[in-house]
Amino acid sequence: MNRQRKLTKSADKIVSGVFGGIAEYFSWDKSWTRIIGALLIIFPGQIFLGILLYVIAAIVMPDQQKPLKQKDDTIIDGDFRE
Repeated sequence: MNRQRKLTKSADKIVSGVFGGIAEYFSWDKSWTRIIGALLIIFPGQIFLGILLYVIAAIVMPDQQKPLKQKDDTIIDGDFRE
């Protein structure tokens, strides 16, 4: 089964899940990705630009889709009256 990867926000969020999602996409360690990402925002001296890019990524990147639940045949759906 050839499953196509998708860049999405991580469910394991610190702020909005952007760096966690990038780490999951590339199979990197989340902690190191978050540390390096934070340093890249602060280090070049363009903190405003780095935060702006992070916010844009947080808006543009979709959230992870939750897996569909299997319907349990033991549960009966409907309204019941006494």
